[in-house]
Amino acid sequence: MTKLEGGCQCGAIRYEVSLDLMGSGACHCRSCQYSTGGGPNYVALVPTPGFKVTRGQPKTYVRPGGSGADVTRNFCGDCGTPLWSRGDLPFLPVKVGSFDDPSALEPGVHLWTNDAPPWHPIDPGRPAFPENPPRP
Repeated sequence: MTKLEGGCQCGAIRYEVSLDLMGSGACHCRSCQYSTGGGPNYVALVPTPGFKVTRGQPKTYVRPGGSGADVTRNFCGDCGTPLWSRGDLPFLPVKVGSFDDPSALEPGVHLWTNDAPPWHPIDPGRPAFPENPPRP
């Protein structure tokens, strides 16, 4: 695994990922639409033990996600860049756009497509779920 790094626009918050990603996806739930300003939320799924903040301290905001469970959104208090979320899962959805090189982090799955407005891009060649996929 190559270490991945990222952070906010102004550089106040930096992080690193030291474990292989569990996947990537685009969430279309209403909560994510608020978080992104309207579009889908493109995220890489990082195993929680493989994520480390290396500079700064993010601000947080707690709001129920599409499933009704609380989601803590982490963002830079200086420039406002949304960075990652924490919920009731064993991974962190980290915003693809916050990685230093997001080019290889193409979404593998689409979630909460029931909430997507008609103009959200949903790749028909990728798995799509009306809500969260079933847990194993």
